[in-house]
Amino acid sequence: MKHNVGSYDAGIRYVLGWLIILFGLHFESRWAWFGVVPLLTAALAFCPLYCLAHIDTTVTDR
Repeated sequence: MKHNVGSYDAGIRYVLGWLIILFGLHFESRWAWFGVVPLLTAALAFCPLYCLAHIDTTVTDR
């Protein structure tokens, strides 16, 4: 599995994931579970949707 999520992208996903979880818990909503998805994609540095769309936000030497 090739990494396709860069460090800035992963940082944004990490923050947004926690915000979704915290707001979901605060309002006692099941939406909190959706915050796990950005956390996982940030932790694994892989996004299946990026793979399908051929997007790569990692820094590469060219």
